[in-house]
Amino acid sequence: MPGKGEVLVEVRDMCKNFGVTVALDHVDMIIRRGEIRGLIGENGSGKSTVSSIIAGIQSATSGEMLYKGKVWKPESALEAGKQGIGMIVQEAGTIPNITVAENLFLGNYGEFKIGPVINKTKMNAAAKAALEGIGIGYVNPAKPAGFYNMEERKLIEIAKTMSGDPELFIVDETTTALSHTGRKILYDLMHKAAESDKAVIFISHDLNELMEHCDTLTVLRDGVIIDNLEKPDFDENDIKHKMVGREIKGNYYRMDQDGFSDQVVLKADCITTMNEILCFDLELHEGEILGIGGLSECGMHELGRALYGLEEVVDGKVVLKGEIEIDSAEKAFKNSIGYVSKNRDQESLDLNASIAANIQSSGYGKNRLFGPFVSERKERIYAKTQVDKLAIKCVDIYQPVRALSGGNKQKVVFGKWIADDADVLILDCPTRGVDIGVKAAMYQLINDMKRKGKSIIMISEEMPELIGMSDRVLILKDGKLSGEFYRSNGFDEHSLIECMI
Repeated sequence: MPGKGEVLVEVRDMCKNFGVTVALDHVDMIIRRGEIRGLIGENGSGKSTVSSIIAGIQSATSGEMLYKGKVWKPESALEAGKQGIGMIVQEAGTIPNITVAENLFLGNYGEFKIGPVINKTKMNAAAKAALEGIGIGYVNPAKPAGFYNMEERKLIEIAKTMSGDPELFIVDETTTALSHTGRKILYDLMHKAAESDKAVIFISHDLNELMEHCDTLTVLRDGVIIDNLEKPDFDENDIKHKMVGREIKGNYYRMDQDGFSDQVVLKADCITTMNEILCFDLELHEGEILGIGGLSECGMHELGRALYGLEEVVDGKVVLKGEIEIDSAEKAFKNSIGYVSKNRDQESLDLNASIAANIQSSGYGKNRLFGPFVSERKERIYAKTQVDKLAIKCVDIYQPVRALSGGNKQKVVFGKWIADDADVLILDCPTRGVDIGVKAAMYQLINDMKRKGKSIIMISEEMPELIGMSDRVLILKDGKLSGEFYRSNGFDEHSLIECMI
C-alpha cells in the first residue's frame, strides 16, 4: 500500500488475548509520517487495543513493533510519551482533585523541582503556555481539574499530550466528548501534526468524520484487519459492510409515523436549576420519544439531570403521573424512571464491579426471596437474560465492566433499565462512542420500548439521531425553549439549526 512518507511505526503479527477472548489476531499495520490514519470497526474490534499497545498502556501477547526503525517495547505510557508517542484515551484521563497544571505534568515534575520542592509558579506558567497553545487559555492552571466540565477536561488532556510535541498523536474516541468548537480545535491539531511530517492515529465511530479528515482508513473486525483504504477509495456503504460483515445501507432510524398518547406521564412545571435551566416547561407523553437538542452549554444535559432528581431544582417542580414530585434520584428510581448519563463511566456504571452486579443493581425488588434476602438464582437469571438479549460480548456475566469495550459498556447500562422494565427512560447521548452495529441495536431497543408504551426522553448532540428517532423535538438555547418540532409535520434540519444558533 502506498504511503505518504517514511515509516514511523510498524506493527508485525501482533496478538493480544484477555483470557479466552482474542482482542487482536495477527495484526500488521504501518503508520507513515505525514499521515492521518483512521481506525474504524465495531466495539471490541481491536482499535483501542492496538493503539494502546503502541502507546505503552498495555503489552501485546505476541508479535513485535518498530518505532523509527528500532524495536519498540515501551514499559509504560510515560516512557512512550517521553519518546514521542502520545495518546488521548477514550475514558476520563484527568484526576479531578489535583490542579490542571499538576494533571498536565503528572509524572514529569522533574523540570519544576528545586531539590524536593516543586516550583508551582514555574509549573503553572508552563501549563498556561500549553493551554494557550491549543486555544484554551481561559482555563486556569491553578484550579482543580474537577472544577471544569467534561469537555473542558478532555481539552486539558489534549493540551497535556500536545505539550510533549508527539511525533505520533493517537486520538481515541475523543470527539464524542467535544462540542463543535472543541472538535475544530482537535481537527486543526491533527492536520497541523500531519503537515509537520508527524503522524496521527484517529479512532472514531463517526464515519463521516473519518472520511473527511483521514488520508487512509483501516477497518478492523473481531481483532483482524479487514482492509486498508486510501482516501480515493472511501465508500460509505462499502466501509459499513466491511465493519460488520453484513450490509448496512442508508437509514437505520425509524421509518414509521406512529404517534403517541395524549396521556402525560412526566411534567416539568417552570423548573429553574442552579445551572443553565430557567423556568422550563416540558410534558412527556405515554409512548413518546421526545428528543432534546441544542448546542453545547444550552442546558440540555442539565435538564436531563434535573428531571431525574440529580440536579437541584430551585424553583418549579417535576411531577410524575400528575401526583408524584420527583425531587431526588432515589425517588425517580423507586417510581420506575431510568437514567442513562452522558458521563457513562462515572455516573451509570461501577467499572470495578461485574456485568452481573451492574445489571442486578436495578433489580433488588424483583429478585428478593423474602424480607431483605435476595435469591442468587433470580439475580443470575436477571443478568444473564440481558447479556444474551443484548448480545453483550464478554467471557461471562462476572467479568468486570472495566474490561468491556465502550459499546458493550453501553449495552450493560441499557440492560440495567430494560431488566427493570422502567416506564420512563431519560437517555443522555445514548449512542455516544458506540459503533454503527451497536447504534442500530440501540435504536431498535428504543423503538421497541416506545411500542410497549414506554416514554423516552432522548437528549442528543447528533442531529440525524434527533430527526431519525423522535416523535417531537425540543430545541434549547441558553436554558430556555427555542423551538418545538413534530415528526408528523416533518423535521426541517435547517429550522432546527436556526433555533440552536
